[in-house]
Amino acid sequence: MARFHYSMQSILDIKYKMETQAKEEFSAARAALDREEEQLEALIRRKREYEARAAELLSGALNLLEIEENETAIMSMDGFIAGQRARVAAAEQNLELARAKLTDVMKERKTHENLKEKAFGQFMTEENRREGKEVDELTSYVYGQRRSESRKDGVPV
Repeated sequence: MARFHYSMQSILDIKYKMETQAKEEFSAARAALDREEEQLEALIRRKREYEARAAELLSGALNLLEIEENETAIMSMDGFIAGQRARVAAAEQNLELARAKLTDVMKERKTHENLKEKAFGQFMTEENRREGKEVDELTSYVYGQRRSESRKDGVPV
């Protein structure tokens, strides 16, 4: 039996490599988004601590300097949180771009795999036809040999 050779195997191999690379890029984008979200949560926790401290400062003896510093810290945290939310949104957008690229690359790879399967099916059909033809030729040859031998012996077939 002949060996199957897919003529576009090199292209399929490249598609596999591209898919691996796209998966790595997606994973990196996911990790970046997770880091940005963790930083946002840390900033929100820190702001809550400042707000809790503000409540303490207002409940006891009033120290205007500490209250003012605390309010400034809370406003600064609002700015940091807004900036971090923008970074989270950018990381989400990068993740979606990486997801779209991965989806496209996976579709291309699957298309080439389907083409390979189709080519293999055609190869098997041709191989089966060829083998059938060889069997028919062998059967005809054997039948012809027996017939000629029986004629020599004088025994009809």
